[in-house]
Amino acid sequence: MNYYIEITLLPAPDFSLFKLWSRAFEQLHLGFVENQDDQKRVPIGLSLPEYKMGEKYGVLGSKCRLFAADIARLERFNAPQRLARLSDYVHCTSIRPVPAKVAGYAVYRRERPKTNPERLARRYAKRHGMDLETALTTTVELQAPTGDASYSTTFRYADMPVPSVALPFIRLQSLSGGQTFCLWIAKTEVAAPVAGSFSAYGLSGAATVPEF
Repeated sequence: MNYYIEITLLPAPDFSLFKLWSRAFEQLHLGFVENQDDQKRVPIGLSLPEYKMGEKYGVLGSKCRLFAADIARLERFNAPQRLARLSDYVHCTSIRPVPAKVAGYAVYRRERPKTNPERLARRYAKRHGMDLETALTTTVELQAPTGDASYSTTFRYADMPVPSVALPFIRLQSLSGGQTFCLWIAKTEVAAPVAGSFSAYGLSGAATVPEF
């Protein structure tokens, strides 16, 4: 990763930082999707230089950086144009070279809670040909273990507790189904750079971006 552009979110009384992340990232996500190859790999990676994890929760901060191997890829992505509707709340720098000396490298990856009710309900809806709202409120019947009369044989996904995840997240709307979901982001610092591609969210399970 040799070049980058830095995007700063400027919250205002009518636009909280949380809401601004949602609006801005939806536009960036569209850009990542448009830059996918045939195998859905994206050559542009994202970092969050103000990302912090506390004891109880994490924060994204107000900045993100988009990295690419060459200037042309960032020019084609054209982040300022994609964020033009939010120009009063977003500042984009010009394309800049990555500093010769960096503090280190990091992997920013998507984290998925295994027991998220909406995720489970979405799978159930797909299997049974129904919409998400119906799947959330449908009573699902289970087969009780033999001899266990106390075992609950029915439940609803809407009644399941939402898992507590300390990681910071961005609330987004699915491009395909229109459902709202949380994009939880985890960060891992590593000693050496690892080349690779990124997802339609600019994230990766292995590829690194520089930290500075």
